[in-house]
Amino acid sequence: MSENLVVVYRGELIENIHKGDIAVVDSDGRVVASVGNIGKKSYMRSAAKPIQAVNVVLSGALEEYGLTEKELSIMCASHRGDKEHVETINGILEKLGIDTTYLKCGVLKPLDEVRASEMIRDGLEFDEVTCNCSGKHSGMLAACLKKGYPLEDYTDPDHPLQREILEIISMFTEMKIEDIAIGIDGCGVPVFGMPIYNMAIAFAKMANPSALESPFREASERIVNAMVSYPEMVSGEGGFDTVLMRVAKGRIFSKMGADGVFCAGMRDRGWGLAIKIEDGEAASAYSAACEALYQLGELNEEDLRDLEPFYHKDVFNNHKIKVGQYTPDFKLTLFGF
Repeated sequence: MSENLVVVYRGELIENIHKGDIAVVDSDGRVVASVGNIGKKSYMRSAAKPIQAVNVVLSGALEEYGLTEKELSIMCASHRGDKEHVETINGILEKLGIDTTYLKCGVLKPLDEVRASEMIRDGLEFDEVTCNCSGKHSGMLAACLKKGYPLEDYTDPDHPLQREILEIISMFTEMKIEDIAIGIDGCGVPVFGMPIYNMAIAFAKMANPSALESPFREASERIVNAMVSYPEMVSGEGGFDTVLMRVAKGRIFSKMGADGVFCAGMRDRGWGLAIKIEDGEAASAYSAACEALYQLGELNEEDLRDLEPFYHKDVFNNHKIKVGQYTPDFKLTLFGF
């Protein structure tokens, strides 16, 4: 059963309680720590993007089209659609020799509200490139082009690209394909449902790829190095993944997913972390992630000060006066480390 993870105070009273579950495992699948039910099933949502990107690396598309680490990083991203993100996606498409009409992620305004307001002010239209999933989709198109797969239906679950990605997800999560629930994500591609325990295994393997067979080992190393080298691509300035990876200075790579899913890999220890917030609120996932990483010894008090806006998110009223705060309220059960 899910347990209390984050409480929200307004004044002296707890106004809201956000329940959830946390799994921490090593790359051999041993449980390191937990809260609640590690068998809690959910969709990985965008937390699956670094694993989906393994297919791009294995395809040889990076070499074929001269794609950089920075461009690989944004293929793992839920970016904010700022100018640098848009320029990077357009650069990928130019190298591939295709235009935005091939992207099937849907039209979405930038998650960066400042940039969205600037575009509205300047009379610019939102398009597929400003969608936060356009990096993942550009990577999928790159792999399709390299392999000679059709582009028009690359999001279809039965497309050969998506079948290959499902096999990779199965391997990294140690789930049988038939046991993975398949839904459709907000951007139109398949999304994978499983226990958070198995999500954590996947990130543990990417954190410690030594046990993976080549070329999966090299692909994992390449993806993680790209993410921590260019964290600004993964979410963007002010985004949680970007700030966390900068604070951790390469020790941690992370990927938030929609509806309160968060996954991270701890490279020094080869551990994977997965969190699911029961009611899907992102702010609670950020707070819980900071606390969990602190209890695991991956973040120190100075790190938490740098992460304070996420760790203890302030609640403001209409007059921009602070009236409350998010506070994590759980204790990890630790298993012999």
